[in-house]
Amino acid sequence: MPSNQLAVEARKLSKSYRIKHKGAEAETFWALRDFDLELPPGQILGIIGRNGAGKSTLLKILSRITRPTSGEAFIRGRVGSLLEVGTGFHEELSARENIYLNGSILGMRRKEIDAHFDEIVDFAGCERFLDTPVKRFSSGMYARLAFGIAAHLETDVLVIDEVLAVGDAEFQRKCLGKMKDASAEGRTVLFVSHSINLISMLCDRCVVLNRGQKIHDGDVEQAVALYYGLAQNPDPAALAKREGSGEFRSIDVRADKEIYNADEAKTFRFKLQQHKPTEDKMFLKAFIRDSMGHIVVQCDARLLEQWFHPTDGQEIEFTLRSPWLKPGPYSLDVWVTKLGMRVDVNEASCFFTVVHADAYPGIADEEATDEAPTLADFTFQI
Repeated sequence: MPSNQLAVEARKLSKSYRIKHKGAEAETFWALRDFDLELPPGQILGIIGRNGAGKSTLLKILSRITRPTSGEAFIRGRVGSLLEVGTGFHEELSARENIYLNGSILGMRRKEIDAHFDEIVDFAGCERFLDTPVKRFSSGMYARLAFGIAAHLETDVLVIDEVLAVGDAEFQRKCLGKMKDASAEGRTVLFVSHSINLISMLCDRCVVLNRGQKIHDGDVEQAVALYYGLAQNPDPAALAKREGSGEFRSIDVRADKEIYNADEAKTFRFKLQQHKPTEDKMFLKAFIRDSMGHIVVQCDARLLEQWFHPTDGQEIEFTLRSPWLKPGPYSLDVWVTKLGMRVDVNEASCFFTVVHADAYPGIADEEATDEAPTLADFTFQI
């Protein structure tokens, strides 16, 4: 039986998937394996790890969205989940209707929702658009409303996966304040983020996941050091599994800063590690991906006629000067390539966050910039 003194309890929690391959037997992939957790009320737990570490799988199991393959989890009280922007929204319904819909999904009576309605609207800043279908909302408006509902309705456990980075700096500040308030009120928060700065500022305790397994549970500073160590010094087995012919691998990929303004150049550094002898000439590629994994910027050294003969331990600096990226979390993929062949594909090699800067003179309407991933420098001649 679960302990009555714990808000969240997990025992040997595991989740596996069957991966089919052409002409070969299906492979069993363990997204999460033998995860244990005892979390008391009022604590803010950070969960960090590289892409594919099992973070989102864990939150989906705890939120009862996905069933575990084995093991069990117990949660005391109501759970408010914010795993993707607009999770649980009906796009054809208005903001007002979605507030009541989400509240009813959480098992609340109309009277309870009424008591918090004005707070939610004020937090989301959507008073003018209360009766507008949310399908017309920008991603920023979606995020504000979704967080406002999850944080203000009377949930005992709040589960949040990276969505804070969708908004601007003011929105993040309000969300962080609300999570601290929730903790002070005795509510429990599970927070996944690639922003180590936010994890360090907010969390009392931190779990590090690596390839589906928990490798740390405790001190936040130690967790951060371990996380950076995993990114900078991948184990030989992980290197060998990376796509590419493997003569060279990129390692120790890092951004000069964790948080950039939208209008400043973004610089990244990495090293090349040799694994096989080669005389081939190579070139580099870099891809910037948004929080949904979509490529928003591609940089190919061939466009600059930059071919080179790499050497072991060689240090590379990559700087993105433009375009401006909209506020949000991003990851960097680094490729080492030779003509007609990939040598190394290092996906999600590091993470960074972009915060708001004014790209245009005067005040830009959020709706005028909400669809595209970048902020353009442009003119219309009429």
